[in-house]
Parts: sequence; structure tokens; C-alpha cells
Amino acid sequence: MAGPETPKLMVDVVIPAGGGVVLVRRGSEPFEGRWALPGGFVEVGETVEKAAVREAAEETGLAVELSRLVGVYSEPDRDPRGHNVSVAFLARPVGGELEASSDAAEVAILDPRSVELAFDHRRIIADALGEE
Repeated sequence: MAGPETPKLMVDVVIPAGGGVVLVRRGSEPFEGRWALPGGFVEVGETVEKAAVREAAEETGLAVELSRLVGVYSEPDRDPRGHNVSVAFLARPVGGELEASSDAAEVAILDPRSVELAFDHRRIIADALGEE
């Protein structure tokens, strides 16, 4: 017997660097072409912490160490694909080279206020960096 339908679990990672934040340009819908935090879906059998480290590496080429939990973002309409709940972390780079992967069209260190962001990532970044 199948269980109830529940929201899907995701992670987002805020990586401050060089006076900005590491962002990826989305290569697919939703929000294709917009900048977003590195992140993605948590795999079965994986902790949210491991998922955050894996997604950061896959999408940015950077090895990161998680600093702290930023928050849980669960607004049902935050993602046009469906009800996806994101656990967001603040992280710092500890290795690797900044390079886009197959998941991302481009990766860069940008001032998040200077670009159009996908999803609710502006709010997540503000929460992570203690901004209004």
C-alpha cells in the first residue's frame, strides 16, 4: 500500500566568497537562465548535510564545509514543480575549483542583489547573511 503523497526534500547552499555569493545559472526549467543557489533534491538514504555537500560539489566544483543551518523553507508555492521543502545551509569553500557542471549552465561569484534570482533564493541569502 502506498503512503500519503508528501513534499519532496531539497537542499540549498549559500557559499559566500570574494565579496559575493557562489551562484549557478540554471540550465533548465523552471527559471531557466536565472541565477540560483547551488542545490537540489536529497537522495533516498542520504542526510540533508551530505546532500548539501554533494550538490555544492556537483554544481560548482567546490568542496565545502557546512557552517550552520540557515533555515527550512516550506511555502507550498515556492517551486513551480510542486511542493518542495528546502533545507538551506551556510557553507565555506575548503577546496576544489569553481567550474560549472552538467547541472548548471554557468557558475560565478556574484553580488546576489545584481541579478535576477530563481525561487525564494533572495530570502534564503538574506537570512544566511543576516540582511534585511
